[in-house]
Amino acid sequence: MAALEILKYPHPLLKKRCEKVDRIDGEVKKLVREMTETMYQANGIGLAACQVGVSRRVIVVDVSPVDPEKELFAMVNPEIISEEGEIEHEEGCLSVPDCLEKVKRKEKVLVRGFSPSGIEIEISADGILAIAIQHEIDHLNGMLIIDRISRLKRELYRNKLRKEKKKEEKD
Repeated sequence: MAALEILKYPHPLLKKRCEKVDRIDGEVKKLVREMTETMYQANGIGLAACQVGVSRRVIVVDVSPVDPEKELFAMVNPEIISEEGEIEHEEGCLSVPDCLEKVKRKEKVLVRGFSPSGIEIEISADGILAIAIQHEIDHLNGMLIIDRISRLKRELYRNKLRKEKKKEEKD
């Protein structure tokens, strides 16, 4: 199965709130499979549907490279129903290349949504899993890690992108 293309900042779809999934059908299951394949090929630990050009509320997360106790899961229409504590952790993003920044998140979250087979599930997460889930749900809400960093760092990143684009145009 070929990997999907991962959209890069500043693609407009990355800033839009994703649509709720009304029906979990074959199309949604195929999307989950393709997103999983794409995430693994890109060496990511999470991916939201909007990052591959599909504006639907679907995420895949597998933090096992960092926390071997955890395993892959996919969630449709995920929502955080409770949260506690605070943690700061360095994050990267497949859609915002070469941007590693410390981001404040909730330390623990309880998330409810549906499995790809349509069963309602709840996941209680802390540590890297909680961070990854919050990061992916941010994507579903049209928010990127650069929206969570200082204005100065955001401007520095944008300037770097502009310089790279100019260099590419010259080559």
